[in-house]
Amino acid sequence: MYLIWLRAAVFLYGLASVAAIPAVFGGKSTWKQLCLPAAVGGFVLQMVALVEMLTAAHHWIPTGAHEVQVALSLLVTLIFLLVWAVYRTFSFAVFALPLSLLLTIVPAISDQRYTFSSEHIRSGWIFAHVFLLLAAYAALFFSLLASILYQVEEHRLKNKRSPRLTEWLPPLDTMDRIAQSLLIAGFLCMTAGLLAGSLIAQERSGARYFADPKILMSFVTWLLYVLMIYVRRSTGFRGRRAVYLSSLIILAMISVYAANLVSSVHRFSLP
Repeated sequence: MYLIWLRAAVFLYGLASVAAIPAVFGGKSTWKQLCLPAAVGGFVLQMVALVEMLTAAHHWIPTGAHEVQVALSLLVTLIFLLVWAVYRTFSFAVFALPLSLLLTIVPAISDQRYTFSSEHIRSGWIFAHVFLLLAAYAALFFSLLASILYQVEEHRLKNKRSPRLTEWLPPLDTMDRIAQSLLIAGFLCMTAGLLAGSLIAQERSGARYFADPKILMSFVTWLLYVLMIYVRRSTGFRGRRAVYLSSLIILAMISVYAANLVSSVHRFSLP
């Protein structure tokens, strides 16, 4: 019975995670009104599921891998809700809710280690994982390019130089909006890609996938990505500072690729 509650919690956490992005980065109150009830609903259903899991196992301390994942997800959501209730700050939603979703999604699929029903389905997940992450890299690259061009044009305008070779560039406001829009698009692709990759990794390695260096670096990169978007939105960084922030994420992505050389479980082969 607890699988039903977990699957319903996954749906609500997924809805809350998607709504958190425009609610935090776009300041849309409508999305916030959707995100909070979904997060609370997911928390309640997950708590019911955890109680049933522990009751069925005849103990009250989480010991199994899935029990620990559900309990940790529950605590992450609880802390987020407490921070919101006490301080009325919603910014942590983009960190907490996707993490809660990630920790819950595999235990919700089955009480055993999940395996794909066919190699074709598994190959489809691998394709989605790779394609989405590559799309995130491409979006970040163009965001960095837009930030560099913004800096070049801003420097020209401040020094009151003639356009010359930069007359083909769009207005500064347009370049800044392009950079920010591509950052958001890249973040969405990276989040979806990591979720798909985590499902594949758990199918191959179970909870051991958390110890894999490439996967750990991937989540560090995701956290840096969120931090970069938050800093840009809250401080209005443009030009040189935006270039530094984007360059930091690109370096982190290169580190993720390099970590694959020492990865013990990140070996996904197509049929």
